[in-house]
Amino acid sequence: MRELILARHAESEWNVLERLNGDPSVTVGLSYAGREQARGLGLSAGPVDLVAHSSFERTRQTAELAWPHAPLLEVPDLGEFGFGSFEGSRWADGFDQWVDTSAPDVGPPGGGESRVEAARRFVRGYRTLLARPEDRIAAVAHGAPVAYVLLALEGSAPVRRLEGVHQARPFTIAAIDLERALDLIDAWVVSPAF
Repeated sequence: MRELILARHAESEWNVLERLNGDPSVTVGLSYAGREQARGLGLSAGPVDLVAHSSFERTRQTAELAWPHAPLLEVPDLGEFGFGSFEGSRWADGFDQWVDTSAPDVGPPGGGESRVEAARRFVRGYRTLLARPEDRIAAVAHGAPVAYVLLALEGSAPVRRLEGVHQARPFTIAAIDLERALDLIDAWVVSPAF
């Protein structure tokens, strides 16, 4: 891969309801507005040789609508956090408090995934793409995997509370810059600092 077009999925039906979904077996598709956003993503980002997406329906739909003629590749490692017992709840129904008080290597109750575990997984997913032979690859992921890379590109490690990433907004990243960002995330995983 020479260049990555990275984007968060378009607006989903659960984004509208402000619900958390970290289980790919729970089918959550795009809203009407999200379908329009996805079409616009492909137009603004231009053609790609391959479109990667996570195992979640909303990323697959975004990928198909944005680049209807490009081959698709499912990369489960680029999926959303596993929210454990917070699955289906709203951010303000307790998940926000858990984020504010939990160490980065502790997952949410009910079998959720820690931020450290998720970061390791995200890095594996991006390294899968870096090893691909295609020149220009799009990756449709979720807010956290996109935010971790964007922070690392600025030289920052992951933070406890991530700023929201705009839906269906493309970020163009050279392979060498993505490698540097992943190295920074790897270093944080070894010694998380918040």
